[in-house]
Amino acid sequence: MNAVAMSSVIAAGRVEIANTRRHALAMAHARIALVMLLFAVLAFVATVRILYLGLAEAESSSADGLSMAPPRGDIVDRNGVPLARAFPAYALWYNPAALGDDGAPLVRPVGEVAAAIARVFPDLDPAEVAQRLASGRPGYLRRRILPEDANKIHALGEPALEFPRETERFYPQGSLAAHVLGYVGADGRGHVGMEGVFDKQLTDPATRGTPAVLSLDSRVQGALEDELLKGMTDTNAKGAAGLVLDVDTGEVLALASLPSFNPNLIDRAGEANIFNRVTNQVYELGSTFKPITVAAAIDAGTVTSMARRYQSERPIEIGGFQIRDLHSYGASMNVPESLIHSSNIVTAQIADELGGARLNATMRSLGMNERPYIELPARGMPLWPRGDWSRITTMTVSYGHGIAVTPLHLATAYAALVNGGIWRPATLHKLPQGAAPEGRRVFKASTSARMRQILRMIVADGTGKKADALGYRVGGKTGSAEKPGVGGYQRSSLVSTFAAAFPMDRPRYVIIAMLDEPQGTAATSGQRTAGWTAAPIVGRVVPRVGPLLGIMPDATRDVDISDLSPLVASGEGE
Repeated sequence: MNAVAMSSVIAAGRVEIANTRRHALAMAHARIALVMLLFAVLAFVATVRILYLGLAEAESSSADGLSMAPPRGDIVDRNGVPLARAFPAYALWYNPAALGDDGAPLVRPVGEVAAAIARVFPDLDPAEVAQRLASGRPGYLRRRILPEDANKIHALGEPALEFPRETERFYPQGSLAAHVLGYVGADGRGHVGMEGVFDKQLTDPATRGTPAVLSLDSRVQGALEDELLKGMTDTNAKGAAGLVLDVDTGEVLALASLPSFNPNLIDRAGEANIFNRVTNQVYELGSTFKPITVAAAIDAGTVTSMARRYQSERPIEIGGFQIRDLHSYGASMNVPESLIHSSNIVTAQIADELGGARLNATMRSLGMNERPYIELPARGMPLWPRGDWSRITTMTVSYGHGIAVTPLHLATAYAALVNGGIWRPATLHKLPQGAAPEGRRVFKASTSARMRQILRMIVADGTGKKADALGYRVGGKTGSAEKPGVGGYQRSSLVSTFAAAFPMDRPRYVIIAMLDEPQGTAATSGQRTAGWTAAPIVGRVVPRVGPLLGIMPDATRDVDISDLSPLVASGEGE
């Protein structure tokens, strides 16, 4: 083979090898692309599957959450302490048809079975149980029983005695805050208190898993109830009422009406003690109105000097009536002295100069002519003097007679009196930080500052001395009002009230303590008036609840009353 031919063969071989390599490389690229596509498809399918499983699990968790939510939501206090919750419980049911229509309802004699049931539940009357068993009618023998008691009844071997599982409403704190909570009736609905207000929220599957939060502090509530009960017992009073109110937000930290009831034991057909004295009963609250009258006069400019003196020795004759004081403290008094000694005569003169229209307007601004603002359904309508107020109406209203309101009205009024002059409605809802309602201005800030001075002086030097708590700068006013009855006011029946706030150099809380018909006893040195009966309750409550609310006693601080002190003579009043 010559050289030319050899070169051609070699060139052809090189071309074939190059073509083979290119083909192989193209095949490799195609295979790599195919593998990458396959991996992409697998990754896409895996991603879709993961998303699907995630959504399915979320839906399942949501469904499980709803199924696990209680049949009725919890109610808790502002700190999360449970006040009402649902739990599964046993009941004792009598089913006379358990052995069939033709069989005897019970295996053993009725009397024997009734006696055995009464041994397990000693508060049941065996005769009444026997009567119910003999009647042949199905029904509850006991609505709530413990598992161990169910086992004892089961051991009797009576098929007609059944133990259905039911959901019961349970109040872990017993009677604490009963008038706020209310109860759940046999119909499964809330009644009277916040159980009724929250009924939809507590039963709606979408919301019942989240507790309803109240503004109450169960620790403060317990202290208030405890001291009100002590005051009621010490004075043999027929009832008591009180509340603790945040002066800046209107939140109710405690609200108590005595005598109370236990919602765990309530008779669903009715309970006498359900009536709420704080929000539903109206009273003539007496001298606690005097600071409101004075504040209105300062605002209106009819009182311009704390040194001005008013005659205080002679009763005021008007409309065939006499306005007099319980004691005489000399021929004349100035404004601070008149409140320290609780003078009806001086307050009436201040109101007369102020005029009925302006006093009426102030009372309206404080909501005294309307039902109290709060979520509870039971809210009493004030007894409000109609039409234009005459001179005698104006004078008597000025010291808390001729007008009847609830203790809650008084609490919100005193909050406005000391917080800088802003009235806000009370609420039982815990408010978010900074969410206080705007409210409305009733008094000037300067007037409120002056009233804080005078209220502090009443406790330091006047009728409210027994409410003083060292280091807490308590201020307030007593009120002892005779109850109206047939033929006029009944001298033997008083409503004694103390309206207070603390600490008066920067008021945070209002406290109201009221006793219905207290009696003079050894504990009160035979006295019935508020300075001896209601004021001591506040004096005991403040040091108990102050530290719980972040207010520690400080004996080095107080309200500056240096401009008023020289005007005031010493001595106590009411």
